[in-house]
Amino acid sequence: MSAEVSRLSLPRMDPQDMDSPMDEEPPPGRITRRKSIFAEAYNPEEDDDETERIIHAKSDDQRQRLGETVSNIFLFRSLDPEQVGEVLDAMFEKRVDVGDCVIKQGDDGDNFYVIESGSYDIFVGNEKVGNYDNSGSFGELALMYNQPRAATIKATCPGSLWAMERTTFRRILLKSACRKRKMYESLLEKVPMLKTLEVYERLNLADALVPRSYTDGQLIIQQGHAGDGMYFVEQGSVSIKMITNKEEKEISRVSDGRYFGELALVTKKPRAASVYASGNVRLAFLDVEAFERLLGPCMDLMKRNIVDYDTELLQIFGSKANISDMR
Repeated sequence: MSAEVSRLSLPRMDPQDMDSPMDEEPPPGRITRRKSIFAEAYNPEEDDDETERIIHAKSDDQRQRLGETVSNIFLFRSLDPEQVGEVLDAMFEKRVDVGDCVIKQGDDGDNFYVIESGSYDIFVGNEKVGNYDNSGSFGELALMYNQPRAATIKATCPGSLWAMERTTFRRILLKSACRKRKMYESLLEKVPMLKTLEVYERLNLADALVPRSYTDGQLIIQQGHAGDGMYFVEQGSVSIKMITNKEEKEISRVSDGRYFGELALVTKKPRAASVYASGNVRLAFLDVEAFERLLGPCMDLMKRNIVDYDTELLQIFGSKANISDMR
């Protein structure tokens, strides 16, 4: 993998997620940290899949609290349920007191941190540049880009952090990002509409997709609701249904390599139909913000598809009068 592709396959970061830990006691069973680790290049494709899985024991209450905490962290949104479970296994709790230096600017990066509680000031040099208050995460940039810590972070009150050591962070987060890109690249190559995109545009689109799974009969899109994104079918099929004259009627099915949900985003109107999983389905979701940013070159084609869609509806319902209240 080229340096450029390696860089692109990393999850996007919030610019405010400045990082960078202290000389701490390692978690049980772990070796003490090494120096100059940022000089080591990391290639997700060369990582060993047979690496022993790290599990730190937790009570049911701890696991539930951690699960709720990481659900709001951007980095974890693209992980599937099994990977999220591995994240929960691999993290260990670290309690801090007032004045504790969690990470120190210039140090090598050993851990990634998720805040469960507490307040933490961010310093670059001697200048305070920000603060985390009872939420957020930090420490990922040094681990991802093999650089020293870019900032110092100190606790301003007693608090609790969840930490994940560097090797596990890379294996789960970076390797999964690499796999996700490859998987979605293959999926997007099957979508005729996207052939108008340049290669780098499809790569950016692959990075923006989020996996979603549904079971048989589960509602995916509700007719009349606002459009929050569109979907690509990775595996399985979905049933698209419309309500007219108080009766819900199937109008089409969409299967592997096709997409749905773009109509409301193009027309900026409520959802024109409901969509249900037909059997177990794996989808890739693109939110409306990413849709507008990444699919501009495909907009004319999608608008032409809407004309075809209207023709199909006329054939099914007989007249525009029967469907006018749904658009």
